[in-house]
Parts: sequence; C-alpha cells; structure tokens
Amino acid sequence: MRPFPTRSLLLRAAVALLLPALGALSAQAPPKAKPGREAIISAARAMMTSHRYCALITMDKAGLPVVRTMNPLAPDPDMTIWFATHDQSRKAQQLLKDPRVVVYYSDHMKAEGYVALRGRATLVSDPAEIQKRKRAYWDQAFPGLKHLVLIKIVPERMEVLSYKDQLVVDQATGETPAVEFP
Repeated sequence: MRPFPTRSLLLRAAVALLLPALGALSAQAPPKAKPGREAIISAARAMMTSHRYCALITMDKAGLPVVRTMNPLAPDPDMTIWFATHDQSRKAQQLLKDPRVVVYYSDHMKAEGYVALRGRATLVSDPAEIQKRKRAYWDQAFPGLKHLVLIKIVPERMEVLSYKDQLVVDQATGETPAVEFP
C-alpha cells in the first residue's frame, strides 16, 4: 500500500499544474493598432452617404446648442458638408454670429454607430455653387431659388464609431476613433 500524499505535496502539484494556465490568463493581449486616417474617413463616408437625415447643431445667442434635423448632400472628397436653407432662417442667423457647428449622423434602429463632425460653417449664396449642388425639391421649397443659401461646413475634427468596421471605443483610453483636419 502506497502512503497517502501529504497536503503540501498535493498543493505543490496543483500549483505546478495551474501555474501555466494562470500565466496565460493574465497575459495581456497585444495592444490593437489604432485605426488609420483613411479607414476612419472611409467608414464615416459610408455611414454619412447612407443616411437621408442628420442633426445640425448650432449655437444660439446665449451660446447654448440648438439641434435640428437636416437633409445633407453627400460629403465632398475633403469631407466638407453642404446643406440648403432659407437665408433668413434661424440657423442662418445663428451661423452668422457663431460659425461653430457639429453635424451628427446615426441610425439608432440599425445600431451601426455614429459620425460626429465638428467644424466651421459659412453661408454661400453664389448662384453657380447653388446650381452645382441643386436638388429637385429646391424648386418647390425655394421658388425661383430665391432666399436659398447653402451652408458649407469645413471639418475640423471627426469622431467615428462603426461596429461594422471595428472602429470602437478604445477600452484603455475611452476615446472614439477620430481624425483631425487641417
């Protein structure tokens, strides 16, 4: 009959068996490479062009944000965004006083993520620019295209959360993938 192993011998054997497994569990996965500028812009462009509407946030007289739904044109190659509005609209008047804006794209029903673009807006009344970007419904909304002005938003910073493209919040920093524009 073999002698029964002592408790310390059993404990040492268990530690010897479990140590490699514990080491593997505690090993940190290598940090995921930050997404590149082009990947972020590409994901943003795809999301922006698939949405019929977005939110435009301007600042009122008191410096408080005002949000409204807008129907944007597809972004330009440099990610400039264009909208049409009445030249006497509240948003046009706000932009004349404070050009800082945020444009927000998201479809919460699809749970695909979002694009938040911060930039500066200018009002453009050039007839050639208006004709270049003209949409069919403008004839009805702005008879003779009178009082129509374009809002041109030049981007400064853009955050993109896209689950499909694996552009997600960095767990270590809490930051959303973003790009800065010159």
